[in-house]
Amino acid sequence: MTPVSYKFFIKQGDITRANVDAIVNAANSRLAGGGGVDGAIHRAAGPKLLQACQKIVAEKGYLPPGEAVITPGFNLPAKYVIHTVGPIWHGGQGREKMVLDQAYASCLDLAKTYGIKTIAFPAISCGTYGFPMQLAIPIAINRCIKALKQELVQEIYFYLYSRENYELWTKIAEKLIEKIT
Repeated sequence: MTPVSYKFFIKQGDITRANVDAIVNAANSRLAGGGGVDGAIHRAAGPKLLQACQKIVAEKGYLPPGEAVITPGFNLPAKYVIHTVGPIWHGGQGREKMVLDQAYASCLDLAKTYGIKTIAFPAISCGTYGFPMQLAIPIAINRCIKALKQELVQEIYFYLYSRENYELWTKIAEKLIEKIT
């Protein structure tokens, strides 16, 4: 684990094993599970997670990009899973950056509402949805630093599965945080 600041950490590993109050799922609008981190979270949490997600969709409809909902963590170490839908990358000419920022903000707002002190994020939209990692990192980090300053949560973790992504996040985060502090 690489501490980037005393409350902000970047870790290489499996988010489903994170020992935090809540993990964030980079979900699809149907909250139906899928590939990547979404599928891994659903598999680790067990079938009750899908049932809870189906109930939310039945009551509220599909989850729009930038918004978030919360479910129990079921078989996960985390008490909660916050599901958010990030933007699909279409070249950056649309509202992708704004929607990605809103996805992080929605998760952090829910964390505050539910008294969540520690939260772990994946790289939202950077897998199947194709958001360029180099553009997503500053959006994520800036939003999370604001949340820490506003005391919405006490600790934020980013879990990156591959060594390459972990190193990229660490490198960019250190430069950003150096400018801020």
